[in-house]
Amino acid sequence: MKEKIKKVWNFFTTYEKIWFFSILILSIIFAFLFPEEDTNGVNGTLIMVLYLCDIFFNILCELLLSKQSKWNFVVSLIVEIFEIAICIVLSYRFATMAVTIFFWIPIDIISFINWNRHQDKEEKDLTEVRKLSGIQEIICIIGIIIWTVGVGYFLTYLNIGTELFHGNKTLEIVVTYLDACVSALGVLNGLFILLRYREQWITWILSAILEGVINVLSGQIVLLVLKLGYLTNSVYGYINWTKYIKKHNIKIKTSKQLKEASSN
Repeated sequence: MKEKIKKVWNFFTTYEKIWFFSILILSIIFAFLFPEEDTNGVNGTLIMVLYLCDIFFNILCELLLSKQSKWNFVVSLIVEIFEIAICIVLSYRFATMAVTIFFWIPIDIISFINWNRHQDKEEKDLTEVRKLSGIQEIICIIGIIIWTVGVGYFLTYLNIGTELFHGNKTLEIVVTYLDACVSALGVLNGLFILLRYREQWITWILSAILEGVINVLSGQIVLLVLKLGYLTNSVYGYINWTKYIKKHNIKIKTSKQLKEASSN
């Protein structure tokens, strides 16, 4: 057991350890500075515990993903359980909850299998990753716009009701459309991760910004720490994946040149 713990500890770089514990400690501090109120008959302390568990497993998942590790999907399944619980307890963000149940849980299982089939030939802890083409990026942007408008419009007609916005209907509608956009980015993100595309980090950055706005409007200050973690780790992950792609492409090009030279 001691050797296994040591192996896991050494798997992460010094920067990654500092990042992980900084976000975790900052979250705990914020939990004491900005305690949650009782909402929908649920004790505020219980809500805060759900937030902190969500943060812990989220940042662990993000860290594993930035390292191109297939084990991020196992941790992600735990994250989804807590995020579904938060949506149910607060009676809000049903677009995100639906995407989590019907999309993220199946996609994590499929992604784990797919990533396992595309291990780097030299470094078995890594998964081979790639990037989108220009036309693919344009199609994705159009899809996000259509999804946001369509799903957001539909959800505004559902009279669910929550105490989170203290009866402010305008604020509730704004959050509904933001949530619809986040759910669209979430679907794209899941597909990008499944297909091992680098652009999943861009969707994470956009999601983190929009999620941060939602957290501010909803008074969920402690969750802003998680969004800070998303932003910093997404930049870190994007850089790591970009370096890998360039290095991998050079290897492929060199291999082709050697084959052509030997055949001639």
